[in-house]
Amino acid sequence: MKIFCIGRNYAAHAAELGNKAPGKPMVFMKPPTAILPNNKPFYYPEYSQDIHFETELVIRIAKNGRHIQPQFAMDYVGAIGLGLDLTARDLQNELKAKGHPWEIAKGFDNSAPLSKEFFDPDQFIDLNDIEFRMEKNGEEAQHGHSRNMIFDLTTLICYVSQFFRLQKGDLLFTGTPEGVGPITPGDELVGFLMTKGGEQEMFRTRVR
Repeated sequence: MKIFCIGRNYAAHAAELGNKAPGKPMVFMKPPTAILPNNKPFYYPEYSQDIHFETELVIRIAKNGRHIQPQFAMDYVGAIGLGLDLTARDLQNELKAKGHPWEIAKGFDNSAPLSKEFFDPDQFIDLNDIEFRMEKNGEEAQHGHSRNMIFDLTTLICYVSQFFRLQKGDLLFTGTPEGVGPITPGDELVGFLMTKGGEQEMFRTRVR
């Protein structure tokens, strides 16, 4: 399984971090060991003092494909879930300042809490306008709509497949809206996704 992630895919989020919106999708990857499943707690690691939450729609790829054309892209959307891209912001800023790769700030163990449940595409009214949100300690911290993505699902699938063969079961984290912030031990992060059947709780992760 490959885990693809898209950086700066919401203009407001890029702005809140003082970054320019990209002209092409910004792709990075996490290893499978980054996945934190089944609402397990996240244990704060000793190598960072500033880990931030980033709530994201996650696409599970339905089938194998490479150099996918736009008219076929949505056929590769197998199911949709919700996840967190936990980021060691202090490490990331340090590495970026040196011009070094910043995988350790994004791909460390358990840095991708993931919803246990994924919903079929037909459970959404419009795949280009999916609503999701995340509460931190009972208060809403992030609220996003996929219509505000700089690069939509079709564009992301086509772009990533130029460089990597997509395989059934791969995951695509599609970027985070504004509102990212730090976590501390004792916090509880709860993610919600809007489907045709109403709002669904997708993950509940406690920081320890």
